[in-house]
Amino acid sequence: MNYEWRKNFLDIKPYTAGEQPKTADIIKLNANESPYPPSPAVEKVIKNGSFDLRLYPAIDPIELKNAAAKRLGARNRISLTADNIFIGNGSDDVLAAAFRAFFNSDKPILFPDVTYSFYPVWCALLKIPYETPMLDGSFNINAADYYKPNGGVVIPNPNAPTSIGRDKDFITDILEHNGDCVVIIDEAYVDFGCYSAVELINEYPNLLVTQTFSKSRAMAGMRIGMAIGSPELIEMLGAVRDSYNSYPLDSIQLKAAIAAIEDEDYFEHIVSKVKATRERTARELTALGFDIPPSSANFLFAEHKILSAKDIFEHLRKNGIYVRYWDKPRISSRLRITIGTDEQMDKLIACLKELIS
Repeated sequence: MNYEWRKNFLDIKPYTAGEQPKTADIIKLNANESPYPPSPAVEKVIKNGSFDLRLYPAIDPIELKNAAAKRLGARNRISLTADNIFIGNGSDDVLAAAFRAFFNSDKPILFPDVTYSFYPVWCALLKIPYETPMLDGSFNINAADYYKPNGGVVIPNPNAPTSIGRDKDFITDILEHNGDCVVIIDEAYVDFGCYSAVELINEYPNLLVTQTFSKSRAMAGMRIGMAIGSPELIEMLGAVRDSYNSYPLDSIQLKAAIAAIEDEDYFEHIVSKVKATRERTARELTALGFDIPPSSANFLFAEHKILSAKDIFEHLRKNGIYVRYWDKPRISSRLRITIGTDEQMDKLIACLKELIS
């Protein structure tokens, strides 16, 4: 039977996340998660905190917003208040709200051709026209490609899956040439060694910076993200959120997020460990014949000079090590390898040596 209502289904190709292991003995290096647990303060809050789960959580989580404004303001040496902070269920939720709120003109929005693959999914879902300027041969974003008229700009910094971060001059160049639209700088991996545009918030009222607790604060399982921007942008994000979900974070998430953001010492400790392991791993992989761009993220973007990415991916998977492989133009020869513990990376390197030899 031909049901007419099927014609109204959305024609959309959804985002595909990294494979989830079905057993506990897998070394999971395919989702850019932290290899370390969250701050002990988070565990303490969850274990000993008092939560009245009869009641809805705060619609406007002012305590968390104040904590985030204090931390980000001090780190970037600027004045921020709760009015500069938006909280959502991970940076994906924050970005989805931003796409809804700000990308409503007839002009296409712009983001790189090799980047986070959720961007075109949101565009398809929300019927937003878009164009994808090509990265250059070294996987760098060319600022001049974003000088033309557009309905908005999204720049991931550092970019994923390339791991390449750009400096202040690059970001200000983009902003100076896009004063008539909202510019989103997606900083999911910024804490691992990349310039943050948060310090520019008070200079550019059209700048929105998004960050997440999933990577550097080791809280992917709680889905906490935030946006930093002018009060006008933050107010509009709140209006969009309240139009489809007034309570994005539950009471436990809110308390845990505050505990995490206030434990700066632990944050610095695990970030420095990931960065040290990243640099050592990059050196060892280079010695094995891999080409690896300098990484500003918690992962490496690796291509072997002889072996195919697919063969390496399959060999690692057979040996219980998951990395990320895409059979897509321009990146089918490369793997994205999340930085794990030193022990996990040693096992990865040993497995690769076995294959190469």
